[in-house]
Amino acid sequence: MAAHALHARRRIRLDDHLPVDHRLNLVYRIGAGLMGLGLVVFGIFGVIDEIGFFDTGGDEVWSLNTNGALSWLSIGVGLLLFVGMVIGGNFASTLNMTLGILFILSGFLNMALLETDYNFLAFKIQNCMLSFVIGILLLVFGMYGRVGSALPHDNPYWRARHPDEAADRPAIE
Repeated sequence: MAAHALHARRRIRLDDHLPVDHRLNLVYRIGAGLMGLGLVVFGIFGVIDEIGFFDTGGDEVWSLNTNGALSWLSIGVGLLLFVGMVIGGNFASTLNMTLGILFILSGFLNMALLETDYNFLAFKIQNCMLSFVIGILLLVFGMYGRVGSALPHDNPYWRARHPDEAADRPAIE
């Protein structure tokens, strides 16, 4: 009983080592980096068009409504995703999951603000749908190796969730 109480206090830490030897880690890092690069290019096109910062006049880039605020925000988030791709590891994974959640929340919030005076980022329904898609993809990219029912037994997240079984198996370094 005491051993069970000891294991009950052990929590899963999302900053433990990820399995870095799997081929898909590179695919997911590059995917997030390319999404960041796309956001940077989208933002640059919006800035080049010299659209007003909070203008809601319907200026479009790549069939998406934009204004100066959204363009600069896209550049900033895109650069952050690209930096995450370069750094990799736990930083990239946590960044992708956090930004994925923020993109999904942004899609819902801006959908609620459509056709109101509070739509200061000039979103239209296309922008909201793209925000959902980017958010879901970033969540998938960030969660790779951290969640799932088929994690390998040497994965630190599997070991943290199954402490009794993990004690019987040696950790592979």
